[in-house]
Amino acid sequence: MTKTVGLIVGSLRKNSFTRAVAEQMAAQLPDGFTVKPIDISKLDLYNQDLDDENRAPQSWTDFRNEMKNVDAVIFATPEYNRSVPGALKNALDVGSRPYGESIWDQKPAIILSVSPGAISGFGANHHLRQSLVFLNMPTIQQPELYIGNVTNILDDNLKITNEGTLKFLGGAMQTFAKFINKLVASHPLN
Repeated sequence: MTKTVGLIVGSLRKNSFTRAVAEQMAAQLPDGFTVKPIDISKLDLYNQDLDDENRAPQSWTDFRNEMKNVDAVIFATPEYNRSVPGALKNALDVGSRPYGESIWDQKPAIILSVSPGAISGFGANHHLRQSLVFLNMPTIQQPELYIGNVTNILDDNLKITNEGTLKFLGGAMQTFAKFINKLVASHPLN
């Protein structure tokens, strides 16, 4: 049975380095997996009053319904001011509510952080990891996916030119696939 892996990218830029690396990484998932890009760019900002008053925006409802059909999630994030972009944090918040109806619960996850700088999005990666712990998302611990100096490994078409990086990302996808299979077998989606 094919498993669906949602790909959520925190960068909203049209020529995002993070999106380019994440898509090339996700494409290396083995047979039996399909990747579903999840667009978070149009999500209304989270305000609990709207849920409490049964006035949830359509963007929230659509996102929550889309995520209910995803078996696992690849989170790819740039680093903004040593943390995750606001759009990504908003998606986490929208998906975690209403209280008790989180779409994140028990979904396997992996985090990729990408940066033109040498720190490799370390701060964003760990801030995101902290949120995923609270959201009860079992998350791959190893390998850690920090891609720094990204402009040195991408060509003008945003294709990864470094074979070692491609191999590393492919190995991470093999590890993630095994992790998903193990967890989904023990906790299938309802």
